[in-house]
Amino acid sequence: MARGGRIDLGSRHLRATAADGVLRVVIDRPARRNALTIEMYHGLKKAAVLAERDDAVDVLLVTASGDTFCVGGEMGGQHEGGQPLDRETDGFDLLPFVQFERCPKIVLLAVNGMCQGGGLNMVLMSDLAVASTRATFRAPELLRGVADCFLGARLVSRVGIARAKFLLFAAQPFTADEALAMGLVARVVPHDDLDAAVAETIAWVRATAPGARRALKRDLNRQLPLIDFTMFAESLASAEVREGFAAFVEKRPPRWSPRRPRRRGSSD
Repeated sequence: MARGGRIDLGSRHLRATAADGVLRVVIDRPARRNALTIEMYHGLKKAAVLAERDDAVDVLLVTASGDTFCVGGEMGGQHEGGQPLDRETDGFDLLPFVQFERCPKIVLLAVNGMCQGGGLNMVLMSDLAVASTRATFRAPELLRGVADCFLGARLVSRVGIARAKFLLFAAQPFTADEALAMGLVARVVPHDDLDAAVAETIAWVRATAPGARRALKRDLNRQLPLIDFTMFAESLASAEVREGFAAFVEKRPPRWSPRRPRRRGSSD
């Protein structure tokens, strides 16, 4: 891995460097509120793999440029199209979330602004998240018709079932201070102090024993629930998702079709 120079993650919207034991990735697509293309998702996964393989790296740091951290995946169809990614056969393997948990190094997020969708999933699958007071959070997936398996498997363990249901079913935004109070992020600091707080957090982490730290991360993550990829796949293929995405692109409320529960014994 290049030291101090640019690391190619396969997306023109990801800026990555390795220096002083930190692999730093900046999500850099402010014109689209840092929405993640397929290539960006895969590049973030690649960063976690590179961090795992490099003995000189002990922290993977993900942050973003502009006023937004990440609003989730690209919903307007504007992917990059320049990488040989097979979206049909690779499927969920392109996503970085599970790799963040598997990575034995510390995955640290510096949340500088709005964080929702895939951005929120990254927070849930990371080890530590430091948020600016300007950060806001939201889980809007059900507004798009998406039954997100990562939210279902990880949100409850962070915030409790009552809050998780409210955040998912009401889909309302919440502040950085609220995220801290419910246990979603580890620290909230004034916006201008975010970089200093991240450096301070890394220093604190490095005061702990690296081997024991890796073992404990593995042990803690062993207690996490399984992720229901089948539910997610069925949801993404549904008519509700088609309507939810169309409504988003057309900037209108979704028109959901009522679904009636089957009666017992019915073969319909």
